[in-house]
Amino acid sequence: MKLNNIFQPLIMVLSFLVFAACTEKQADENQAETPKKKPKKLGSTIETFFPGFRDVDVIIDSIKIHAVVGGSGEPLLLLHGAPESHVMWRDLAPEFAKNYTVIVPDLRGYGRSDKPRDGDYSKRRMAADQIELMEELGYDSFLVVSHDRGSHAARRLAKDYPKAVKKMVIMDVVPATYVWEHIDSKVANRFWAWIFWTQPYPLPENLMGPQAGAFAKTAAGDDADAGDDYAATNGTDDAFHAMCEDYRASKGIDIEHDKADAHVKINVPTLVIWGKQSNTGGFDYPTIWKNEVKDVSFLELDAGHFIVEEKPKEVLEATLSFF
Repeated sequence: MKLNNIFQPLIMVLSFLVFAACTEKQADENQAETPKKKPKKLGSTIETFFPGFRDVDVIIDSIKIHAVVGGSGEPLLLLHGAPESHVMWRDLAPEFAKNYTVIVPDLRGYGRSDKPRDGDYSKRRMAADQIELMEELGYDSFLVVSHDRGSHAARRLAKDYPKAVKKMVIMDVVPATYVWEHIDSKVANRFWAWIFWTQPYPLPENLMGPQAGAFAKTAAGDDADAGDDYAATNGTDDAFHAMCEDYRASKGIDIEHDKADAHVKINVPTLVIWGKQSNTGGFDYPTIWKNEVKDVSFLELDAGHFIVEEKPKEVLEATLSFF
C-alpha cells in the first residue's frame, strides 16, 4: 500500500489546518467578546425511548452519572459506545426489561452524564463508576451487555471486579492495548479516528469539534429522534473533548493498567459479538479474546460497527440465549 493511501481518511480533516491556523487569533478575540453559550437543558428520554423506565442521577467521584432503570428481575447493566449514549439501547432495553431489571447509564463524558474537562477517563475509573452506580441501586453482582467504548469499560470491570460480573457480552471491539501494539498500514487506515482523536489537545477539538454534532448523528442511521439526541448530548465542545480524553486514556493510562495485570485472564463467562462489515472485522477475534478470557464464545453478524442499532433482533436473541 502506498504511504499516501494509509491515512487517506484524514485528508479532509487535515485540509482544515491552514484555515484553522489563519482564524485562530480571530476566534480567540471573538470568544473573549462573546460569552460561551450554556448547553441547553435536556429533557428525559423516558417518554420517547424507554416507556415505563425511570431516570436516575447518582453522584460518583464528584460527577453526575445519569441512567434509566426499568423492568424487574436479575440486574442487567447495558454500557453504550461512542459517539452514542444510553439511547443506543432503545430497541433492546424494553425487551430485556421483560425478564431483567435493566440499568442503562451514560458513561462519564457522554450523554446526560457530566463531562469534566480534566477528569479521569481511564477504563478503570469508568468501571469503578459502574460498580458504585450498581451498589447505589442495591446490586453487588449483575450481568453486563456492552458495545464499543462500553465494552472497553466492561473488560476492565470484569478484570477488576470479577465477583461482580456474572456474565458479559462484548460487542465489536478487541482490547485497545492490542490495537495500539499491532498498528500497521491496514489497521491505521481502519482506525484513523483512534489516531486522530488521541492527538494532543486541542488539535482534534479545534478541527473536528465543530462537526461533532453531525458526526454523532451518523451512529443513529435513519432514526432522526435518536440522531438529534446524540447531537444534543455529544455534539457540544465539552462532549467532544471528553470523547477525545476517553480515547487518549486508551493510548496512555489504560495501557499501563493492562500491562500491570496482563498475566491475569478474565474469569467471567463472555460472549463476543462483532460485525463482519465493521472496521474491526479484520481482526482474528477468537485468537485475540481466547488470550484474554478463560470461558469465551463467539458470534459474527453481517453488520457494521453500530451492531446493536443495525441488528437489534439478532443481538437480543444471542444475548438471551447466552444468559
